Parts: sequence; structure tokens; C-alpha cells
Amino acid sequence: MLPDLSRHALDVAPLLVGCRLQAGPVTVRLVEVEAYEGGADPASHAYRGRTARNAVMFGPSGHLYVYLLHGSVCCNVVCGPEGVATAVLLRAGEVEAGQDLARERRLVRRASPLTDRDLARGPGNLCRALGITSADNGADLLGGGGLQLLPAERRPAAVGSGPRVNVSTAADRPWRFWDAASPSVSLFKRHPRAVTG
Repeated sequence: MLPDLSRHALDVAPLLVGCRLQAGPVTVRLVEVEAYEGGADPASHAYRGRTARNAVMFGPSGHLYVYLLHGSVCCNVVCGPEGVATAVLLRAGEVEAGQDLARERRLVRRASPLTDRDLARGPGNLCRALGITSADNGADLLGGGGLQLLPAERRPAAVGSGPRVNVSTAADRPWRFWDAASPSVSLFKRHPRAVTG
């Protein structure tokens, strides 16, 4: 069963660990996510209110919020009540189906071989492996289309939590959640100008 996405990101995020995201023939089991809480979270894209860029974050829940960061596409599951901008960044996954296509998509930007562990490790790599682009912004993940959020087939034995990766504000909030047994979880990196609070 999928978590109730109408709840806030901080409640939903740990429950998304182990769920799967399917994009056509490629399916990724989510092993690392981060919660972002809109106006209550200075690290959120929605902290200063609604803009054309972040409008999808304001709902309805169950849609995909996609943005560009340093040339890479990153994606989030929108959650919370409509009008309240909370979302969960999908940081890393394990490719469970469509490995050959995922590997082909990743090798376009990489010269050296990839291990299975690295196919969808990191938010940009996860989107590349799944073939997610900016055109998928606003996609309904629950509507049975080309992109679907699916329940976990196996829940992690333990879910870890700690600070979000490379966040410069509200840096110490333990709003990153991961499958403690997965080798595909990213390495923690603290932002060089990180500010707590």
C-alpha cells in the first residue's frame, strides 16, 4: 500500500523508502529521500511562496515536481493538503527492472563503466536512469500513466535518518531518510556554507 500522500512531507518521506517508481520499462526501488516543508523550511523551493517554477509543489498531491539543478534534472513527489507546498525529493534508488536501458541512459554522460549500485544513486542519476525530463513536471504519479508510484514489494528492515545532503540552510534538520541496508544510498556531503536552524 502506498503512504497517504495528503500528509506532510516529513510524515510521508520515511514511508516512501522501499516504494517503487516506474517509468515505462524501467522501475526503481526508492532507497533514499529528503523531505521539504514549504513555507516552514528555508531549504525548500516554496519557502518564499508560489512562483511559476514551484507551482506544482502546491498540489494536488501525488504529482511529480521536476526542476533543474546544475544541469541535472531532479524530481520530487508532491504531498500534503492542496495549497500547502510540501514535497519529497527522490535522492537514490536501486534499478529493479530495465537495467539495460537505465545503463544506456547513464552512459550517455559517462565514459567509465557503472556498477548496479550507481545506476540511480543521486537525484540526477535517478532521473537519468528513469528517463525523467523537465517535460514530466506535474505528471500524475497515481493516474496509471507513463510514470507511476507503486507500493513497496519489500519494506526496508531499518530506515536511517539524518541531515539532508548539501543543503545550505536548515542544514541540520534530520529530514533525509534511507534504507540502512542499501549500497545505493548516497554519501553524505555537508554544504560548505551550511547554516543550522
